[in-house]
This record gives sequence, C-alpha cells and structure tokens, in this order.
Amino acid sequence: MQNYHIKPHDGHWDLTKEGAERASISKPTKAEILAATEEFMSERTGSVKIHLANGRIEEERTYPRSADPRRSKG
Repeated sequence: MQNYHIKPHDGHWDLTKEGAERASISKPTKAEILAATEEFMSERTGSVKIHLANGRIEEERTYPRSADPRRSKG
C-alpha cells in the first residue's frame, strides 16, 4: 500500500507520495486538495495522512475504503 501526505507548502497544499521529492497534486486551498485527492486516489490503493497547517496529522484516510485494515468508523 502506498502512503501519501497532504501538507501545506509555500502558500498552497500538496499531495505527495511518501519518499517523493515532487508533489503529485498541488492546489491553492485545503478544500481543493481534498477534492482532487478523492479523484486521484479513485484508481489507487493507499493511505493518505492529512496534516494541519502546523504540520500535525489531523486525519488518515484509506483508499479504497475496503482496504482499510481497521473496522472503525474513521
């Protein structure tokens, strides 16, 4: 399973694959990057960690949902 991170970077938000130097997607707002990530991950299996502006992890999402190893609502 691939791991991705959504983080703020130089005034915009990036979706970056763990270990990559360049962002897979970049958008001006967090709402836009979240929407673009849904589409991007629709054909991939992976985990996306969503960070707050201060860098702390706010949430983690698994795509597709059926690949989530935990039986939780989150």
